[in-house]
Amino acid sequence: MSDIGSTLREARMHARIDISDVEAATKIRAKYLRALENEEWGLLPGPTFVRTFLRTYAEHLNLNARGLVDQYKSEHESVEHHEPSHFTPRLGDDRARRRRPPMPRRSRRTAALGVGGVLVAGLFVLGSLGDDGRRPAGERAPASTPVAPSAPVAPAREPAAQVALQVVPSAPVYVCLRDARDRRLIGGRNLEPTARRRTYRSRRFRILLGSGDVSLRIDGRTKTIPEVSAGVAYEITAKRTRRLPREDWPRC
Repeated sequence: MSDIGSTLREARMHARIDISDVEAATKIRAKYLRALENEEWGLLPGPTFVRTFLRTYAEHLNLNARGLVDQYKSEHESVEHHEPSHFTPRLGDDRARRRRPPMPRRSRRTAALGVGGVLVAGLFVLGSLGDDGRRPAGERAPASTPVAPSAPVAPAREPAAQVALQVVPSAPVYVCLRDARDRRLIGGRNLEPTARRRTYRSRRFRILLGSGDVSLRIDGRTKTIPEVSAGVAYEITAKRTRRLPREDWPRC
């Protein structure tokens, strides 16, 4: 049986879908999607959220969602997280109840008096309130019963800001550039230093560079590329620029 995380990651990469696109489609935060792919269950809010996020992610990738959820439950959920089974009394317990002597008449009378006392106390409290339901001045109200807090509501996600990008080669360099919708902006070809400099705009870019003979202008700021021998790839957003592992490199 394959691992849950590797099954999700391989399906996403085979479909050439970026993690941020899955986040936008499923409304599941990217950090939770990465936690599912890495099987870092402790980073998720709890088993119920794991099952829900896993089912939604698997259905988005056209995987067997029920099978993956069942695999997670059997391999990673502890006994206390499972639904309790219905209790069926044993025959011996039923016989013991039958042999139990009836409550004495005096005990029944005492219990009835206790219930009546509670009702009288309740009527006294209601009678002590004014006609408008308010307690008279100077009299303290009884302590209220604490109310359980409601479930936290996730804040609405703000749309990602766009970023402006220019590719500035200092020598012929191979470039593959894709935007947030995975559209090819530069389709895997060599750019010359004399080529016309274009400005691309998107909320996210993925770029693959064949060498370090190039710099990137990101929102007017220059980022130099270190010398590399086998290519380098980056993910660029308005908030950060991070280097991508080889399995996440864009393809053109």
